[in-house]
Amino acid sequence: MSTLNFEEARHHMVVQQIQPWNLHDDDVLELLQRVPREDYVPAEYRHFAFTDMNIPLGNGQEMLSPKLEAFILQAVQPGPQEKVLEIGTGSGYMTALLASQARHVISVEIDEQFHNSAAEKLAAHQINNVTLEMGDASHGWDKDRPYDVIVITGSLPLLPENFQRSLNVGGRLFAIVGEAPVMEAMLITRVRENEWIHQPLLETCVPALLNAAQPDHFSL
Repeated sequence: MSTLNFEEARHHMVVQQIQPWNLHDDDVLELLQRVPREDYVPAEYRHFAFTDMNIPLGNGQEMLSPKLEAFILQAVQPGPQEKVLEIGTGSGYMTALLASQARHVISVEIDEQFHNSAAEKLAAHQINNVTLEMGDASHGWDKDRPYDVIVITGSLPLLPENFQRSLNVGGRLFAIVGEAPVMEAMLITRVRENEWIHQPLLETCVPALLNAAQPDHFSL
């Protein structure tokens, strides 16, 4: 597939998948047209880069579908002066999208292979306003807090309170909470020092973060 075809495929992805999902933020649509998603997917899935599917990354993890990535960006709306925390670097594509809108992105990844691969891809595209961290952030990430935006790219059966307490007042947290087959994507906004608004957004299903806290399941 030629470069021109990749450009056409990105355009069709936006027009045929993303806009019909009630996603109309011009900045988000322009960003998805511009950032080469095909450069971030695993090589064997490159020709599926614009398909409406979660792409396997290995180790039980997946790259989110294009429309869900767009939905996240439209929900949290990172600003040019804001600091973003991303939990789960994965392919590095969402990192690149967030970095294109925010002042700085700190992205934490537990898998060393994902971490190294994303670092290479981001460097190849000269994305320099990103700090990549290795570590387990499934229960929160206190380093460099507070944050203006937090995006958790894997699901959490239980949402640790530490995440919402790591927000600045006015900050937004995107999290997918629950267990398969149905999970709920939520936007949590810190409106005062000890007050948060929890807004349910949609139902979806994505793999859980490694080491995520699990609820107690009782059996009779």
